[in-house]
Amino acid sequence: MVGVGMIFEETYAPFFETAAETPLYDVATGPVQVQLAALVSRTGQRAARYLQHRANLFPSCQNLAGAQALKELLRQPLEVVCIATPDNRHYEPARCALAAGKHVLIEKPSVLNLSELDELVALAQRQGVLAKVVYHKLLDPDHKRLRTLVCDGILRHVNNGYCSLLEPKSISGSQFAEWIHGRNPATYVAVHYLKLIDFTFGPDWSLDRVTATGQRGLVGSPDGYTWDSVQLQVVYRHPDQREAAFDIHTSWVNPDNFPGYVEQEVQFRFDNGVWNAHQRKRGVEVTVEGHNPREFKITPNHHYNAEFLEPWGQRRRRGYGIEVLERFFREVAYVEYGGPPQQRDQRLRAMQQLDYNDLAADRRCVAIVQALEAILERAARGKTGCVVRVNGPDGGLVLYEPGCPEKVVLYAPSV
Repeated sequence: MVGVGMIFEETYAPFFETAAETPLYDVATGPVQVQLAALVSRTGQRAARYLQHRANLFPSCQNLAGAQALKELLRQPLEVVCIATPDNRHYEPARCALAAGKHVLIEKPSVLNLSELDELVALAQRQGVLAKVVYHKLLDPDHKRLRTLVCDGILRHVNNGYCSLLEPKSISGSQFAEWIHGRNPATYVAVHYLKLIDFTFGPDWSLDRVTATGQRGLVGSPDGYTWDSVQLQVVYRHPDQREAAFDIHTSWVNPDNFPGYVEQEVQFRFDNGVWNAHQRKRGVEVTVEGHNPREFKITPNHHYNAEFLEPWGQRRRRGYGIEVLERFFREVAYVEYGGPPQQRDQRLRAMQQLDYNDLAADRRCVAIVQALEAILERAARGKTGCVVRVNGPDGGLVLYEPGCPEKVVLYAPSV
């Protein structure tokens, strides 16, 4: 495990703890144990606290810290490496792990540009391993139902949509303070909705253009490169040449006493209907003296991740944030143990065809992230209003600045 921050504590740790006590089971594989072998981080402090607290479950798990920790990790007899570092630090550990022949799971966004994506996909193919991305919102039951209605032809021809995800100030002010300089909330969380849109309404359309703007001055200086909020617009083109536009608003400066930990909603409009969903307001409100709204949020999302005391007495954490990790490990188990060794390549190809999480299926999301980063970088220098066009006559990803005849080719091949 590379990265021992917030997402590790919320999702990976509960998964590993459950898997340590209950092996994964499938008819094809039989019981498969998942053993946490090592934690890699900058200082090792959080890892040490966690391992001390869970010594009974992970007595042999190593705590590796510092500049050489990743190299030391990859010398271990591992099969899988999970990467949950800050969003601009995914590429190098993923590249090293794939080069070492390990299956790799990367937190979203996978990488920040298409050249890095191309290299990782090629490495995974050469090494014969899986390279996957965590998009846990695809497993949200509401989003699964949305995709079901689209695939069944009940909701027809999406025209436009609006998504928002607003994180609290505690995220930008303390939890992410070490790496937040020069970063933006859209790359961090808008990718959830970019994947939801692309996976749910595609693949028979084309990405056309990307624009963005935002605000600064709370997390960093008003004229700096660190963004408080970002408003991103992505336009697709259907095969009938009609456009579909999606506006995605993100921030990490919401008040910490907001009734929900994260404010998030989606609205999609179709030729024949509308889908409105609010991931915070799911019908449950909780008020407990001395606990709200810090420890317990007033409007919680128990579907994502919560601790449950089951009717049969078992206590465990579960939710779609954990389920998506289990699915990945089941895919690895199927590749390695799901049949005769001589049929491994067939099983590998079958798992690589899963577009919901395979790295090769992340092209349009990474293209949007690369466009967004380039647009915001120029906006921070006072060059606002840029647009990035996709697969046009000048290249695969090309930035145009208002009033400037020069174009900037961000990525020449077709996206």
